Amino acid sequence: MSAPASAAVESSAPVPAEQSPPGPAARRRLPAPGLVVSWLVLALVLLWAVAPGLFTSQDPLLGDPADKLLGPSWQHPFGTDQLGRDLYARVVHGAWLSLSGVFLAVALAVVVGSLLGLIAGYFGGLVDECVMRVCDVLLAVPSLLLSMAIITVLGQGAVKVAVAVGVAGVAGFARTVRSEVLKVREAGFVEAARAAGVHRWTVVARHVVPNSYRPAVVLATVEFGTSLLAIAGLSFLGYGEPPPQPEWGSLISGGRDFLQSAWWLTTVPGLVVVAIVLSVNRISHSRRST
Repeated sequence: MSAPASAAVESSAPVPAEQSPPGPAARRRLPAPGLVVSWLVLALVLLWAVAPGLFTSQDPLLGDPADKLLGPSWQHPFGTDQLGRDLYARVVHGAWLSLSGVFLAVALAVVVGSLLGLIAGYFGGLVDECVMRVCDVLLAVPSLLLSMAIITVLGQGAVKVAVAVGVAGVAGFARTVRSEVLKVREAGFVEAARAAGVHRWTVVARHVVPNSYRPAVVLATVEFGTSLLAIAGLSFLGYGEPPPQPEWGSLISGGRDFLQSAWWLTTVPGLVVVAIVLSVNRISHSRRST
């Protein structure tokens, strides 16, 4: 074969393509490390609440006075308190008390607030005016002060604290859902359903609600962290379950007198609360960006 012919054969051979780096779309498909850690933190805390016996065999209410105020160690990962009780066991068993109150508060705020916002936005007029003025009054009072005022009426206890925090969050959900309903009720498919003679409550159930709930879901994730801080703060002030129940806010409060000699009594439960709130905020940020 001549040299030009061989050169033509070589030039016609397929040239392997260079490996290009993954594009933005491929990178977006990979979960962010911070988001993965946030989900792991929430999963761990939920397992604490559901099955605390899988993580510790210590009794959260009983302790050995000989082991009082021991620092974190292999035997006591979070140390012990002034009565010799294992702080890790108290934090793990306290997850149910704290998180159940948060779920109750968020559920109350979502259900009541969304219902009020749906009614106000869809019917409008005098109904809208009355509901929004009530929401303005609730938003004018700081949420913590409003919760304390409600607790004064209801009394102390974990459930009553959760109800108070939930009532304080109703106005935010009502305004969010109302703004979405105002946009959806003017959409063409809603107008077509009305013109076809569909009953108004059927229109609400089939068209308005399915197209208005997403902002409320995103707000609920943010409200979860806010409610956790509010319930922990009210428990810190003594409005939650009385001792020796291991509620996270009361654990932080109980260690105030030992800050110099036993820093872990307040620092470790506080870090647990901070980790959960940051994880929830990270997850809610990812929900807003999708």
